[in-house]
Formats: sequence, C-alpha cells, structure tokens
Amino acid sequence: MIEKESQAKGIIKSLGLVFGDIGTSPIYTLTVIFLLLKPTEDHVMGVLSLIFWTLIILVTVEYAWLAMSLGKKGEGGTIVLKELLVPLLKSGRQAAFVGMLSFIGISLLVGDGVITPAISILSAVEGILLIPGLEKTNQTTLILVAGIIAIILFYFQRKGTEKVAGAFGPLMILWFMTLAVSGVVSIMQTPKVFMAVNPYYAINFLITNGLAGFFVLSEVILCATGGEALYADMGHLGRQPIIKAWYFVFVALILNYLGQGSFLMQHPGAKNVLFEMIFNQTQMLYIPFLVLSITATVIASQAMISGMFSIVYQGITTHVMPLFKVDYTSTELRSQIYIGAVNWFLLAAVLFIMFEFRESSKLAAAYGLAVTGTMTLTGILMTWIFTLKGMKIKAAISLLVTFVDIAYLLSNTYKIPHGGYWSLIIAAIPFAVILIYTKGQKKLYSSMQPMPLPEFLSNYNHTYRFMNKIRGTALFFARDINRVPPYIPSIMFSNNIIYEENIIVSIIRRDDPYGVTGFFKEEIAEGLKTFEIQLGYMEVVDVEEILKEARIDEKTIFYGLEDISTTNIIWKIFSIFKRLTPSYVQFYRLPSYKMHGVVTRVEM
Repeated sequence: MIEKESQAKGIIKSLGLVFGDIGTSPIYTLTVIFLLLKPTEDHVMGVLSLIFWTLIILVTVEYAWLAMSLGKKGEGGTIVLKELLVPLLKSGRQAAFVGMLSFIGISLLVGDGVITPAISILSAVEGILLIPGLEKTNQTTLILVAGIIAIILFYFQRKGTEKVAGAFGPLMILWFMTLAVSGVVSIMQTPKVFMAVNPYYAINFLITNGLAGFFVLSEVILCATGGEALYADMGHLGRQPIIKAWYFVFVALILNYLGQGSFLMQHPGAKNVLFEMIFNQTQMLYIPFLVLSITATVIASQAMISGMFSIVYQGITTHVMPLFKVDYTSTELRSQIYIGAVNWFLLAAVLFIMFEFRESSKLAAAYGLAVTGTMTLTGILMTWIFTLKGMKIKAAISLLVTFVDIAYLLSNTYKIPHGGYWSLIIAAIPFAVILIYTKGQKKLYSSMQPMPLPEFLSNYNHTYRFMNKIRGTALFFARDINRVPPYIPSIMFSNNIIYEENIIVSIIRRDDPYGVTGFFKEEIAEGLKTFEIQLGYMEVVDVEEILKEARIDEKTIFYGLEDISTTNIIWKIFSIFKRLTPSYVQFYRLPSYKMHGVVTRVEM
C-alpha cells in the first residue's frame, strides 16, 4: 500500500517536473503546421498520423524505452551517455570525439531551453485575442504581458520553488484531463480521425507532397519538444514513475491532437486551433482555460529553468564549465540550486527572442533545430553504446530511430534562414564557453609548472625540521597530490609559513552521480597529511561539514589564485572567466574568515 502511494506521488510529481514542455505543445503545434498547409481532409489526416508516429518513435521508443534503459545509478542525460560510452572505447581520439559530441548536446539543450518559455508563454498569452472585447489587442501589448510573466518567473528563481512545486503535479493533471476531454468532445463530431493512427496516412502524405511534405516535418517535431526531458530528469524521479506518467500524457496528447484535427475539418478557417476549439465548445469556461494554459506554460518553463541549472551544475562538477556561483534555495533538498549567471542569461535571451520574433507562429521558425540536434546526438551515442555492449536488437532499433532523427534534423535546416539561426547562435554561447574553459584549464595547468611530490617532500622535510612552526592546523587544496600547485611551495618555502599540522585536501569527482566519502590517506611526512573527498558528479555537498566529521579543526585555509598574463585573445577571455567566477575553494563555501588566497602570476 505504502509502495503504491509513493509510486502515485512519483507519477504526479513527474507530471509537473517532466512533461510541462511536451504537454504544452498542443497550444501551438497544429496552428503552426496549418499556416503552411491548406486544412484539407487529406492534409489533416496525414499530419495527425505524422504526429502520432513521431510521439511513438521519438518519445516512446527513443527516450521512454531505449534511452531510459541506459542509466548510471538511475541518472540520465547527455553527460551520462558520455560517461557510459568513454570506458567502452579503445582510443583517446574516440573519447575526445565523444566529449565534443556531449559538449554540442549540452549547448543545444541551452539553445532549446531559451525558446521553450518564449514560445510557450507567448502562444498561451495570444489566447487573450479570443476573449470578447479584447480581439483587437495589439501584438506589442501581448509581448509585454508575456515578458512580464517571464520576468516574474525568473525573478522568483532565487527564492526557490520548493513551496509551490507541490502544486505543479496536480495542476498538470488538470491540464492533461482538460486536453483529453476537449479532444474527445471534438472527436465525436468526426470520429474518422481515429483512422490517423494508421501509418498509411503519414506515408501517403509524405509521398504526395514530396519536398514540401518533407519540410512539414520541421513543424511536426514541435509535438515532441520536451521529449528529451524523460531521460534527463530520470535521476530526480526514477524510471518507473516517468514511464507510467508518459502513458497517461501520451493518451491525453493524442486525444487532443485528434480533437484539434476534427475541429479543423469542420472549421478550416481556424487560426489558433486549440483556443478556438475550446471557445467553440464552452465560452463560459474559456477564461479559466486560458488561465490554466498560461499556468501550464509557466510550469513548463520552470521545469526547463531547473533543468538548465542541473545541466550547468553537471558541467561545473565535471570540469567543463566555469565555477559559477551556486546558491542553495532549500534547507531540506541540497539538489534545489540557483545559479544567478545562468538565470539572468536565460531571462535576457527569452525576452530578446520574444521581441525579435513577436508572434509565437514566427517563433516556431526557430524552434525544433536544437531539439532534433539533441535527439540525433542521443541516437548516435545510444547506438554506439548498444553496439559495443553486444545488444544487437537494441542497437538495430536505435540505428533506425537515429535515421528518423536525422530526417527530422535535415527537414529543420529549412528553418535556418527563417530564424533558426538564433537557436544556433544561442547554443554557440555555452559551446564557446565550454571550449574556452576546458582548453584554458589545460593550458593553465601546464603553464603553472606544479612541483613533483618527491621534490616537494625533500624541501618540506628540511623546512619542517628547522623552521619555527605556527600552532594549529592549516589546510591546503590541491587536485592531485603528486603534482603540488605552486602556491603551496610559495607559502612554505618562500614565505617560511609552516604549521604544526598541515593537511592537503583533494576533492575528486567520481564518474557515478551520487555518493560522498571523506578519508585520510597515509601520512606522507611528519606534520603533513592528505585528506581526500570523493563525490558523485551530481552531489551538492557541504565540504565544511565533511571536514568537521573527520575532526579537522583548521586554523587557516590557504588556496591558490592565478594572475594570468597573456596577449592571446582566447586566454584573455579565459582569464575574465576566472576573475568573474569564484575560486575552487570559494565555490565550496568554506568559512571566509579562515581563507587566505595566494596569487601566482602565470604566463599563458
């Protein structure tokens, strides 16, 4: 009984956190498609069939079945696929290629993440135009309303969403039930739309319409945007609740799309299909439905923002992104985080996109490119993993799904000159940050000339024996004890500062997502110990608490800062990243009154 209750809670929670994006797609998908097409019966049946089979192949098969069978301690996402694949590869060149693919995947998710709130909120707000007396509201006013909603949404991120998140699931149940019921009411007028589940209609549409039909796929993909969240959010909620919730969501979405198709056959002049269908069915309940639809788009946007924080945090802990300042918005859940730099970048990009495109139908021209790019990368990585693991049936199915992904990606290239380039420009920003940061860190590390451990110990033993020692314990931070960073010899040997107890702390991120251990390694010299903290890459930890548990009562914490001197423009940008973001030790929020930063000048 208790297990069933917890499963039900997991399903309700996943409706609020995972399915907001794909769940709000009916607001704009058919509306956008039939701006390009005449709503003839053949076209409507063909498009409905394409939508049905897109949701089956790209969401149910690719994500709910194949991707979600690949997890690492229950965690999912692009970085997890990389972590699963790299150990199976034999050459370093292949591993570097996979690393580059994962960087592109992360960047495309950010590009996609910006457009999700913009198109969702703006398309819902445009439903105001059907309210009697507000039909002539100009587009600038609608953009301002959508912009204000977005600003409020992003402003409240730093307060944490823990208190309101409990309402997300029940509200999304109401949203999906409303979609399903309105769909069924409409289907009763034209029951033949059920025939669209036959793939004949999809294939016939593509054959009959040729190249034009192929490019319609670039709009059909809008029905599957957010499908990748099933896999990305697996670690938060578990595989089973997400899959069970998807069955319910899938039925609700299909009923609503079929209902919209039925409405289009009867009202071929409809411009905003979902809202006009609801208005036609019940004018009395139209305004509550409009409020519910705006709420659903805000929930979808909230899930996207939380997802972005999670992706960037994974990037920080796997050393591919700068150490942005991370705030914890919940005393109960350490996983509830807020990253200010990411939040304000997303808000600025969302507002820019709204004002640049002005209408949700035009915004659809930028939407889909990043989604299909992410899906294609997922397909390639999955096929590779299944092949190397000898899972032939899954590898074959995954390969077929990847070909479908590629077809959708190619159809979306049509969007590039019509606004799709903005999606790529936005994705290029995090991609450039990742490349500059990873290359810069490698260059910085090699330029700093760390001291080999044997040489360090020789100097240390001499200094410790003959110098006056300061009472108490000093902590030093180093990623690798075998290569001692220059600030430590500088303190001990150049400035003759040495404590009775000296502990070198290393923080090691493991390949698995969860788990924290802290332990002393062997004492490497008199008065010199090493302490290692091992963390899963998804862990948000309190380093001070771990040190207290190990009974380390430090008097001083020393850490290194780099003053980068360079004439190279790329390294200048890298040095700006280093200046604007917290240092390695500051990132872990150790007590500031104990910390002493030691600057080392580095030529790059």
